[in-house]
Amino acid sequence: MRAISLFSGGLDSMLAIALMRKQDIDVTALYIKTGFGGTKDITQQLEQRAKMAGASFRVVDVQEEYIQDILFDPVYGYGKNFNPCIDCHGYMFKIARALMSEEKASFLVTGEVVGQRPMSQRSDALKQVSSLAGDKDEKLILRPLSAKLLEPTTPEINGWVNRDELLDISGRSRDRQLAMAKEFGWEDYESPGGGCLLTEPAFSQKLKDFIEHEEFGVEDIDLLKFGRHFRLPEGAKLVVGRDKEDNEALQSITNPDYIPLKVPVAGPFSLIHKDATNKDKILAAKIAITYAKHQKDTEYEVQVGKETIKTVPLKEKKEAQRYFILKGV
Repeated sequence: MRAISLFSGGLDSMLAIALMRKQDIDVTALYIKTGFGGTKDITQQLEQRAKMAGASFRVVDVQEEYIQDILFDPVYGYGKNFNPCIDCHGYMFKIARALMSEEKASFLVTGEVVGQRPMSQRSDALKQVSSLAGDKDEKLILRPLSAKLLEPTTPEINGWVNRDELLDISGRSRDRQLAMAKEFGWEDYESPGGGCLLTEPAFSQKLKDFIEHEEFGVEDIDLLKFGRHFRLPEGAKLVVGRDKEDNEALQSITNPDYIPLKVPVAGPFSLIHKDATNKDKILAAKIAITYAKHQKDTEYEVQVGKETIKTVPLKEKKEAQRYFILKGV
């Protein structure tokens, strides 16, 4: 018997797999890549965690489809930030269902816990997720950590898994999960509630600003993950690196709509929209050199795409900060 388990690398998803393995169910840990999972590629780490729990590992990249089908038009709306959690979970199960034949899987597994998250893990929300996934009648989605608090599913009814060996965890306390992790000897797992940038106020604010000014696509996801973000007076977006990690990440981005700003002294790597007005480009050059190791009242040549702009730094960073996109977060 085989199952597909949605996999985030978090403790709950690892435990759900481990509970299945204890019942001799083979499991494929399915990581669905939406692009909003974090600022770093942790695919190898996720694969190691899946193996630690006893599963094989598979990645499916759905970034384009996710933006088109889910992100901007969720049936059940958003959570506190830009997170369409119910629709997102339903979509992920829909993808997993489509892979069942290929993976020779008989049912689906998830580490969701009743009542752990206010939007997507209420009892009624779990039913909404099943409905979106097309699983309302077949009942193939098993939640091993909370199964005893929910109606029996097809895997339990048919005896594929023993319901008596499943759990009745609910709420936001992690005590039982942490105790189980200790029993398994696990120390490496994603922190609870982490792993999705759409739940973070700062990222959500940057995304909302972006779609007010530009059409959002896959190539823009990474742009929002790094640096200080500015919206200049005539509408251009400017991103200025904060540190070495930011600078390297911004330099690695391939986005046809953005051109680089390079300062002639030690300082940040920056990007500005290619259609920025001359006025915005001049201000961007001033901001970039202001955040570099500059000499006061000294003129510098800042490379903006193929142009060279001669400018002096702003008197103080406070002048640049008035254009920050992030406010109140």
